[in-house]
Formats: sequence, structure tokens, C-alpha cells
Amino acid sequence: MTDAAVSANRLELLQIANAVAQEKQIDKLVVLGAMSDAIEKAASARYGAENNIQVTIDPNTGETIIRRLLEVAQEIENDSQQITLAEAHKRNPNANYGDILAEVLPPIEFGRIAAQSAKQVIMQRVRDAERERMYDEYKDRVGEIVHGVVKRVEYGNVIVDLGRGEAIIRRDEALPRENLRNGDRVRAYVYDVNNEQKGPQIFLSRSRPEFMTKLFAQEVPEIFDGVIEIKSVARDPGSRAKIAVISSDSSIDPVGACVGMRGARVQAVVNELGGEKIDIVPWTEDLAAFIVNALAPAEVAKVLLDEELDRIEVVVPDHQLSLAIGRRGQNVRLATQLTGWNIEILTEEQESERHQAEFKLISDRFTEALDVDETISQLLATEGFTTLEEVAYVAPEEVSAIEGFDADTAAEIQTRAVEYLEKRQAELEARCGELGIEPDLIGITSMTTEMLVRLGEEKIVSVDDFAGCASDDLVGWVERVGGETVKEAGYFDGLNVDRPTAEAMIIEARIQAGWIEAEPEVEDAEADVEAEADVEAEADVEAEADAETEAEVSTTDEA
Repeated sequence: MTDAAVSANRLELLQIANAVAQEKQIDKLVVLGAMSDAIEKAASARYGAENNIQVTIDPNTGETIIRRLLEVAQEIENDSQQITLAEAHKRNPNANYGDILAEVLPPIEFGRIAAQSAKQVIMQRVRDAERERMYDEYKDRVGEIVHGVVKRVEYGNVIVDLGRGEAIIRRDEALPRENLRNGDRVRAYVYDVNNEQKGPQIFLSRSRPEFMTKLFAQEVPEIFDGVIEIKSVARDPGSRAKIAVISSDSSIDPVGACVGMRGARVQAVVNELGGEKIDIVPWTEDLAAFIVNALAPAEVAKVLLDEELDRIEVVVPDHQLSLAIGRRGQNVRLATQLTGWNIEILTEEQESERHQAEFKLISDRFTEALDVDETISQLLATEGFTTLEEVAYVAPEEVSAIEGFDADTAAEIQTRAVEYLEKRQAELEARCGELGIEPDLIGITSMTTEMLVRLGEEKIVSVDDFAGCASDDLVGWVERVGGETVKEAGYFDGLNVDRPTAEAMIIEARIQAGWIEAEPEVEDAEADVEAEADVEAEADVEAEADAETEAEVSTTDEA
């Protein structure tokens, strides 16, 4: 082969490497490395796979050198890869054991099979490099909006060409009733990127709330600059959405800024989402006011917080019920997602009926326990008394102040309440004995006799038994069944025990049972140190006072 031909081959090799690197947008050295591997594989087939072949390509000149590497060894186990020290000295007088000598081999001519094999090696290496490049590019773009062109639609899943790779909008991440076709330009939210064996998988969404948030950030400069914050978003994709916003600058109306002049800003988002209606509401720390805003356009008469059921009860006028609930429950469902609270809608009539039922239950309890007529029990309930303990242990003047009551009547009612509670307490204590409640369980902080009876009826009679309970077992839990909030009762249901108290009782039981160790009381230790310091300071003051007294006495004696 002439020098001109060799130079032409080198130039052509570099041109091919540059062209592939530019087309696939990967480093030229990666392409040259793939070519080196391909030539190395062909050389191994030519000179024998038992040889240790190394191929290098100069990235500047394109010169290709094929070498066989030989290790200088004391004992020859593989003469194809090892050489004796005597043989090594013939090539390099300074060689020593463990050195690697390189023997340059003549260039090879690629046959049809060798060329095809080399092509496959290069293509695979370039493909791997391209996948790695795409993964590195998009793994940091999770949470951004990207633009692409619909390449094809497969079984409802949309394949999008992003220019440097492909992404997928799964059927459940697309907008309902949105018909995307080949060639359509589309914007979507990158929510996940996985590096799988077949290549990086980029997952896009047009139905997630984050997509709407990013769209508003693009259309509303105040959101992009951070002056207006989107606190929460709730979507029924393709149909309706609610978005809560707040402004850190009191001079800027967050709702007006998001709507824009003549609705231009919000309309741009609506058009991108296929006509999805968007309600923009102001966010506020006042939960009741926020609930009212979230249920717009319905009018709200009253908001009741039920912490026991972890829900909000909203009372609306009768004619506003259908508007508050919305078509197929859409309005209240979106308001629930927006606020993070379970919202139950009641009409004024339903709320009145429930209030009357609760009032009757309390008054009947007073009638039975106090042995009084219905009028007196209703008066007690009307004044806000809900339990017998409240009646028995409040100041007598609070009971006598009820209209129609005098001091004697109040005293008699409180006496009956105390007697009933004492009788009830005796019955509960006797029941505890029947159930075999162990004394160590009685000593748990906040534990009452009625709680002990409830536990005993559930076969929980010792500290070890109680330590194995969970807070849900004691106070119950809330779950959604058929679209409605259902409260599952716990052992202490109706005893006014909140979850933090229940958790503290269980922790105390586990410490007593030896399951866990008590945490050191840092505050108490600090208080002890301060107390010791105060004692020492007082001692010093007393010593100084005694010294002064002795000095005065000494002076007096001398006089």
C-alpha cells in the first residue's frame, strides 16, 4: 500500500468519526474508541483470540497501530501473552519481571465478514453512547416542560420525538378526549426518566397538576419571579381545575395577575389544556375562608371543623346544594384535593336535623342519669352541658344561673350527678376485677377506669398487652369507602382521647414493658444543674454575710 493511499485511509477514518459524532451528538473520542474495538476484534480473529491485542487510533492524524502485549514472567503459562526475561532483553535490555512489552503487528485487510462484524461493534458502541448522552441530558430535566412532535400513537400511548430522543405520554397521563395525531406539536411535563436496558425511558404527562403549575409560570411573569406562589392545584384533567394562589406583595392581586388583561393569561393555559375550565382562588391561612373560596361559585353559610373525623363540614343553603357538590361531585372533590381536607356538604335543613338529634341524645342521657324531667335536662343541654362530669364538678353558681333554677335545685342536680358518677365508678372498678386487669396497667398516665374496662373487654389486661397496641386501635381511624368518609371506632371511642395522648400512653407502656428505653430528660438535667448553681450562689452569699457579721462583732468588741 502506498503512502498516499495510507494517508487517504487515515483522512477518511477521521472524516467518518467526525460525521458520526456530529450526527449522533456524541464525543468524537467515543466514536474512535468504538472503531478501535472493532479493529481489535478483527485483529483478534486474524492473529488468534489467545493473543492480547491492543489497537490505538491517533485522534489527530488517524494513524492506526495494532500491538500485541506480552508480559515478562518467570514461569511461562501462556506463551501467547507471556515472554521470558531472556527473550525480553533481546527487545528491551532494561526489561524486568512484570513489565509489559508491546509488539507492533502489521495492519490487516478487512474481509466481508470482518467488516460486517466491525460495523456491528461500532454501531452498538455508538448506540450505547447515544443512550447515555440522552439519559444524562434528560435526567436533570425532570420537572420541566419539553416540546416535541408526535411521532406515532400506539394503543393510546403517544410517542413524542424530542429531537434528541423519544419520550412517551402514556394513556393515563394524556388528556381525556384529546386526539393527538402524527406531526402534531405538543408540550408536556417530564415526570420521570429511567435508564433501562433498552435505553432511557422519558415519561411525559399532560394531566398532572404540576403541568398546569409550569404552564402558569410560563404565562405569568409574577409566578416565574416568585412574587406570586401557587400553593396547591387540583385537576379533573380535560374538564375542570382549581388553583390556589397567594402574593407576597400586597399591592399585587394574585387572582387578577393570573387571569391577565381580558383573561389573556389564563386563556392561554386553557387553550393548551384543551378547554379545561380553571377556577383561580386566593389562598389564605384562615382555613374556613379558604374552604369558602375553594367551593366557589357556591355560597357557604357555615363551616364546621370536625377534628375527630379529620374533616370539614360545610353548610350551604338548600338551593346551593347542587352547585356546591357540582356535576358528579366534581366541585367538592376538587375543593377536597385543593385544601387537603375531607369536605362534607350539608344543607341547612340537614344540619338542623343533626343538631336536634345530638341535642336529644344529650338531654335523654341527663334525664336517665339524674332522674329529672325532660324540661330540666333540655335546659342543661341548652346551656352547653354535654357530660355528667361537667354538671357535677362546675361551680354551683354556673348551674344556679340557669333560668328557672335556684340554689337548691342546682345543689340537688349536682348531688345526683356526683352520686351517679360514684355509682358508675364502683361498677367499673368491680368490672375491672372481673376482667382480671393487672395493677401495672392501672398506673399508666391518663388511664381511667372506663378505659381499663374497654381494654379488658378486648382481652388487654397487662402492660405487655397494651404495649402491643397501635394508636389506631385506641382512637380509631378514618377511611374513604364509596366516596364517603367512614370512621372506624377504636377501643376508647367516645372517651375524648386524642391521638397524641394515645401515642404517649402506648410509649409509656412500652418503656415499662422494657421494649424501648426512655429518652434522657435533657431539660430536667439542665434544670438540676441550674438548681445546683443557685444553691452554690446562695451558699456564697451566706458565707459573705457571715464574714461581714463576724467582722462587725470583732469591731464592736475592740471598741
